[in-house]
Amino acid sequence: MEKCPKCDGTGWKIVQKSGLEGATRCECSAITRTRALKDSSRIPPNYRDASLENFEIPQDNPVARQGLGTVLMQVRAFVREFPAGERPGLLLVGSPGTGKTHLAVAAMKALLDRGHECLFFDYQNLLDRIRSGYDAASGAADREAYRTALDAEVLVLDDLGAHRVTEWVEDTVTAIITYRCNHRKPLIATTNLPDDDVTGRAVEYTSAGGQPVYKKSLSETIGARARSRLFEMCRVVNMPAVVDYRVQMGRGKAR
Repeated sequence: MEKCPKCDGTGWKIVQKSGLEGATRCECSAITRTRALKDSSRIPPNYRDASLENFEIPQDNPVARQGLGTVLMQVRAFVREFPAGERPGLLLVGSPGTGKTHLAVAAMKALLDRGHECLFFDYQNLLDRIRSGYDAASGAADREAYRTALDAEVLVLDDLGAHRVTEWVEDTVTAIITYRCNHRKPLIATTNLPDDDVTGRAVEYTSAGGQPVYKKSLSETIGARARSRLFEMCRVVNMPAVVDYRVQMGRGKAR
């Protein structure tokens, strides 16, 4: 970065007011802080360019266009009103490939631009790092993963519930969500899991006897307590059922 001509790289500039001379923060300090926040935010390379402006809404499907247009407006409202007093978090619920991660990262980047510290974690990777922190031979950075999940100003948790259900997993997720809820620390999360109150039950397959076998719900996977806290602290956005965006893009490249 070139040295700022206003402050000569010090971060402070000299100003005069009412005949008195003093120093004030230079505008470049905000830009430098935003860059530092983005560098440490752990945004995955696949989503470095994700934004609310380049979220694609299909024009050839009126139902999908209306549904995703409504979702985009809800996420924009979340960013505009952040941090909302009653529900400072955001939960995006829907099938794989509907654009949840793109929207979560886009909201995160908009908050980073406003100077908020945001950290992105893939749910399974976070749990793996926390688990490794209990191993005495693990590095110090891994031992900090749990504390980071608790204390980050804004935690972005992608693919919530994508992990084998064990008592340890349920207790860990409940502890993180409960702490953040109690301390009013915003959480932006995405999940592919159905929820009885949001999406209704989802059939995974039909048995040989013709009986439907339902997918595990969000509550069954992360526990009723964690689910309750999550809905207490988050605006819930239900993604419309659309063709998997990643599959659609892959077909387009193949043509």
